[in-house]
Amino acid sequence: MITIIIGTKAELIKTAPLMLELEKQNKKYIFVNTGQHNLTKECKEFGIRVPNVILSEEPEKGTKFMSNVNQSSIVWSFFMILKIRKMLRRIKNITFVLVHSDTMSTVVAAIAASSLLNPGRKWKTVHLESGLRSESLREPFPEEIARKIGDKFSDILIAVSEKSKNNLEKEGVHGSVLLLGNIAIDSALATFKKAKKEYKKIKGQYALVNVHRHENLRSRERMIKIISIVSKIPIKVYWPLHDGTKYYLKKYGLFKIIKNNKNIVLSDLVSYSKFTHMLVHSKMLLVDGGSIQEESLIFKKPCILLRKKTERQEGLETGINFLTELNVEKTKKIIDHILDKNFKIPDMENPYGGKGASKRVADILF
Repeated sequence: MITIIIGTKAELIKTAPLMLELEKQNKKYIFVNTGQHNLTKECKEFGIRVPNVILSEEPEKGTKFMSNVNQSSIVWSFFMILKIRKMLRRIKNITFVLVHSDTMSTVVAAIAASSLLNPGRKWKTVHLESGLRSESLREPFPEEIARKIGDKFSDILIAVSEKSKNNLEKEGVHGSVLLLGNIAIDSALATFKKAKKEYKKIKGQYALVNVHRHENLRSRERMIKIISIVSKIPIKVYWPLHDGTKYYLKKYGLFKIIKNNKNIVLSDLVSYSKFTHMLVHSKMLLVDGGSIQEESLIFKKPCILLRKKTERQEGLETGINFLTELNVEKTKKIIDHILDKNFKIPDMENPYGGKGASKRVADILF
C-alpha cells in the first residue's frame, strides 16, 4: 500500500500525474492531506479523487499560515508529526510513504514516517523533487530548510536533474538517489493540452506576474522594489494575487499604487489550467516562485526571477531564466533585453528532461 502525504496546491499539481499513473496501473494508494491548503478545486481540476484522510481543518481559501513561520505554524507542525505517525501505524501493509518538494507538510510527513520515530518500520519514504539547492538557508525561507529535512529523512530520493543528483551525492545523504526527471513536466503539458481548448488567447503582448515568497512578503523594502519594477513594465501586465500578497501590499500601503496603474490588471488567483494558458502565451514572466521557473523552461518563456537566490540553478544556464537579485536597474535592463526586437529564445534543452517521469517513478518504485 502506498501512502501519499501532501498539503499544498503546488504539491498536488505536481503529484497528480503520478496518482493518475498509479490508478492506470491499478496500484492502490491512500491520499492524505495535512490540511495546509484546501485541495478540493485542484482535485476536481485534475480528476483526482478527494483525499482519503484530512488531518487538520482546511482553510476556506489561501493557506493556513499566510506565509508566516510563527508559533501557530510550529505548534501545528509538532502535532501534525504525531498525527501522521499515529495514522501510519494504523494502516496495514504500507510499502512506501511518498512526500513532495519543500513545504511544511513535506517536513512533518518525512519526519513522522522516518525510522527515527518508527523503529522496525517496513515502509520506505520517497521524496519527490529532491536535491534542489539555493545554498542559502534564508533564500528562500523556509523552503531551503524544508528540502534538506525532506532529503535527510527519506530513504529514496527522486532527483529532477543532474545538478540535483550531484547535490545529494555531495551531501552524502543516506537514502538511494534516483535520477528520474521532473513530474511537473507531465502535469504542465497535460494541463496546457486541456487549457488551450477551454480558454481564448489574450490579445497583444503582456507580462505575467506572480509574487508570494515569504522572504519577499515579509520585507517592505523588497516589496517596494518589486512594485517599482512591475509598475514600469512597458507592456500590459496581468497579476493574479495571492491572499498573502494582497494582505502585505495593503499593510505596506503599496496596493493602491498597482491598483491605480491602468497598465496592470489585477485579479484573484486563477486555476492552474488558466494560469498555464496565460503563461504559454505571455511575452515574459516576473515571478518569485519555484514551480513557474520549471514551467518557463517547459514552454520556453523568458522568466525574470524577483529573488536574490534560486534553488533551480539549472535554469540560469539556459539563457531564458534571469536572476535579478532584486536589483531594480538590473531588472529593467533585462526587461528591455527581452522586449528588444532582436531577442530570440536560444536553442536550449530542458535541464529537467522530457515528459514521462510519472510513469518512470511508478514503474521503478511501485
